[in-house]
Amino acid sequence: MAHSVGIKDVARAAGVSVGTVSNVINRPDTVATETRARVLSVIDRLGYVRSESARQLRAGRSRIMGLLVLDMGNPFFVDVARGAERAARDAGLGVMVCNSDQNAGEEAEYLSLFAEQRVRGVLLTPADATGRNIEGFRRHNIPFVLVDRVAEGATECSVSVDDVAGGALAVRHLVDAGHRSLAYVSGPPGLHQVRDRRTGALNALAEAGLAPEALRELPTERLDVAAGRDAGARLLGLVDRPTAVFCANDLLALGVLQALYAAGVRVPEDLAIVGYDDIEFAAAAAVPLTSVRQPAVTMGALAAELLLEETGSQGTDRAHTHRRVVLQPELVVRRSSLAAR
Repeated sequence: MAHSVGIKDVARAAGVSVGTVSNVINRPDTVATETRARVLSVIDRLGYVRSESARQLRAGRSRIMGLLVLDMGNPFFVDVARGAERAARDAGLGVMVCNSDQNAGEEAEYLSLFAEQRVRGVLLTPADATGRNIEGFRRHNIPFVLVDRVAEGATECSVSVDDVAGGALAVRHLVDAGHRSLAYVSGPPGLHQVRDRRTGALNALAEAGLAPEALRELPTERLDVAAGRDAGARLLGLVDRPTAVFCANDLLALGVLQALYAAGVRVPEDLAIVGYDDIEFAAAAAVPLTSVRQPAVTMGALAAELLLEETGSQGTDRAHTHRRVVLQPELVVRRSSLAAR
């Protein structure tokens, strides 16, 4: 195994002390011009790279922010990461992006990794419905901000979208188009987002004078295209099939669309579809997908800015106050829901 060049190697080759090499790297103005030039020449020749992690540990200030999301296969979370990365980069920080894959066990492992690495702070979309992972992480005293989830207490910040309003937007649109029998492809019931979107859907039905039974729920174990195809197959097998379906995210909706297309069911003439997130692929689908848009990039950026403020990374001395930022969704209507009943 190749030897990693350290600061002692540089000092030995340049004929100076370790302290002098350190001064050349960190305080070059304190070193004589000739000595500084000799040390820099040795650094270049040996290919020395200082250990940033060691420097951060000595200073007690990491330049890395952790980001743990539910599913990096979902373009929504890719956009959240883009927003967070931009804000972090502007502050001179990097982002360590991890994927819990909607699994509480993997989430716990990554939170432990963040603690071991002593990251500056963490942006987290929780996978563990029990909250035990978050409670365990608190003991490390590392600040964190919840993303796509409203903080229930006053001990951390959160940035989310009003999912109750989003679910209402989707179903209100379908009811206004004349639909009276609907399905909700909901995803894992333990996720707050899934439950809130269902609550909004039921609110919209109540506004229209329809009973909760007008919405039949088709839960799935995951929020991906394969789960959507499975839900689509179950939807096709229902007696007295609904005329419209609202899906908890766009990946589910695209899977449902694939199942319907394979079965020769016309969208939207036979069955209308509305998704959630408005990912890039929604507009590019074979039948462009109506969807509830979440400002994902903005969510990521705002969450990172709150974390930077809390950790004193924005150059201000003002006291940090934990805040819940709730953004508003927007319905983007496309062809998948436009057929009148």
